[in-house]
Amino acid sequence: MRTRTDLTTAPINRALLMFSLPTLGSSVLQSANGSIDAVWVGRLLGEDALAATTNGNLVMFLLTAFVFGFGMASTILIGQAVGRRDMAGAKEVVGTAIGTFAPLAVLIAAIGWVLAPQVLALLGTGPEITPLARAFLRVTFLAMPAILMQTMLMMALRGAGDSITPLIFMALAVVLDVILNPLFILGRGPFPQMGIGGSAFAMAVANYTSLAAMLAYLYLRRHPLRLTGAELRLLVPEPAILRLMLRKGLPIGLQMVVVSSAMLAMMTLVNREGVETTAAFGATQQLWTYVQMPAMALGAAVSAMAAQNIGAGRWDRVAQTTRAGIVFNFLLTGGLVLALLFLDRIALELFLGRESPAVAIGQHIGRLATWGFVAFGVSMVLFGTIRANGQVVWPLIILAVSLYPVRMGVALGLHGWLGVDALWLSFPAAMLATMVMAGALYLHGGWRRIGDMAQLDGHPSEASSVTTEAGPPSSPRNPALPLARDPAQ
Repeated sequence: MRTRTDLTTAPINRALLMFSLPTLGSSVLQSANGSIDAVWVGRLLGEDALAATTNGNLVMFLLTAFVFGFGMASTILIGQAVGRRDMAGAKEVVGTAIGTFAPLAVLIAAIGWVLAPQVLALLGTGPEITPLARAFLRVTFLAMPAILMQTMLMMALRGAGDSITPLIFMALAVVLDVILNPLFILGRGPFPQMGIGGSAFAMAVANYTSLAAMLAYLYLRRHPLRLTGAELRLLVPEPAILRLMLRKGLPIGLQMVVVSSAMLAMMTLVNREGVETTAAFGATQQLWTYVQMPAMALGAAVSAMAAQNIGAGRWDRVAQTTRAGIVFNFLLTGGLVLALLFLDRIALELFLGRESPAVAIGQHIGRLATWGFVAFGVSMVLFGTIRANGQVVWPLIILAVSLYPVRMGVALGLHGWLGVDALWLSFPAAMLATMVMAGALYLHGGWRRIGDMAQLDGHPSEASSVTTEAGPPSSPRNPALPLARDPAQ
C-alpha cells in the first residue's frame, strides 16, 4: 500500500484533498473516542466519575498542546527537508524530536504520578470527587509517554507526505480504547476491576499498543524516516535543530494555550446567564468541535504541502496550494455550516434531550455564530502556509488580539445593548478579525523572506529564496537522494 505522496509534483487539488481527508478522519476519531469514553464512564460509574475525568482530560490537553507545537515545528522542518530531497536532514529532525521528547515524556509521567494530588488541588478539584480524580489522573500520566510520542511521530509522518499511516494507527488506538474501557472499568473476563482508573488504563493500553504497532509497521515497510544502524546516533539531540524546534514550537504551543484560556474566560460570562444557557452553549460547543475539523485538517495539510514546496523552491505551487485550501474550506466547512442550520434541532437534541428548553437557546446561538467558522477556516489555511516557512510569532499575536481585545471587547462592550447575544456575536467577530489580519499577514507580512527553517546543518538552502520557481536545488547533504526513498530500498 502506498502511503506517501510527492507533494511537490502531484496535482495540487487532488493531493491536498487526499492528504487532508485522512487528517480529518484522525480528528473525527479522536473526538468520537473522547465522547464514547465519556459515555462509558458516565453510564457505568455515574456523574461524579464523569466530572472527575475532566481534570485528567484538562491536564492531558495542556501537555499535548505544547507537544503539538513542537510536533508542528518538526512537521515543517521535515517537510522542507523532504521537499529539497534531503532525507538525511529529515531524519536528523526525527532523531532530535524523539531523542528529546521520549525521555521528557517518561519524566512527566513519573512526576505526574507523584504530584497528582497537588495538581488536583491546584485545579481546585472538589473534595467529593478528589479520590476519583486522583485515581484517574495518575493512570492518565502513565499513558502520557505513549500519547505524546505517538502525536510527535504522526506529525512527523505528515511532514513527509504520509497522512494514511497516522490514520491507521489512530483508528487502532480508538478501537482498542472503546473496547477495553468497559472491560477494565467493570472487570469483565480476565481483566481486573479498576473502576474509574480502568478508563485511563484502557487508554494507556490502547496507546502503547498502537505506538508499538506503528513502530513495527514503519520498520517492516522500510519507511524512509525510520532510523537504523548508525543512524540511531541521531537520537542524541542536535543542538541547532533543538533550538530551532523550541523557537518555532513554543509559539505554536502557546497558541493552543491562548485559545483555551480565552474559552475559559468566555465560560465565566456564559455561566452568569443561567444553567439553561450554559447547557445550550455546552451542546453547541460539541457541534462546533466537528464543524471546525475540516478547517483544522486543511490547515495542517496546507502547512505540510507548502513546507515541501518551499523546500523544493516551488513558490508557484505554494500560492496555488493556499488558494486550493481556501476553496476546499468554503466547500467543506461551508457545507457543514449549511447542514447544521437545517439540522440544528436534531443535533442539539442528541445532547440535551427533546424536551429541554435549552434546545431553542442552542439553535439561537448556532444561527448567530456558526457561520463564523467559514472565516475561521480561511485563517487556518493562511496560517498553515505562513507557518510552513517558519513565521510563528505573528499568528500567535493575531490570535491573542482576536480572542481578547476583539472577542472579549464585543462580549463585554456590547452586552448592555445586545444582552446575551453579544456573547454569541463575539465569536464570529473574532473569527472575522482573525481572517482579516491573517490575510494582511499573508499578502504583506514578509514571511516569505524567513530562511532559518532551511538551515538544518548551517548550510542555508537556496530553496528559501522568494524568487526561486525552478525545481528543487541539490541538497548539500545528499545531492542524489531521491524523494521519499531510502538508500537501502
